[in-house]
Amino acid sequence: MDRKQRIEARLRDVFAPAQVAVDDDSARHAGHAGAGAGGETHYRVRVVSPRFQGLSRVARHRLVFDALTGEFAGGLHALTIEAVVPEPAA
Repeated sequence: MDRKQRIEARLRDVFAPAQVAVDDDSARHAGHAGAGAGGETHYRVRVVSPRFQGLSRVARHRLVFDALTGEFAGGLHALTIEAVVPEPAA
């Protein structure tokens, strides 16, 4: 399983999201600090979960970072996060 798959699986396990998207953004950061030659260092995630209800943006981001602590220890360098609550049904 590659890092993208591990991140998605972990986010699904922790947040039971209505939607999750994980994009490897490493190519855009080639040559920057923390960018590895093989990629898999910079990611963009979007998580839509009721778990974020009532939390500030900072608190939501902390939850996502905490869920991915193992990935950061294993070489993940940067994460762009969009963590939102599902829109209410009309």
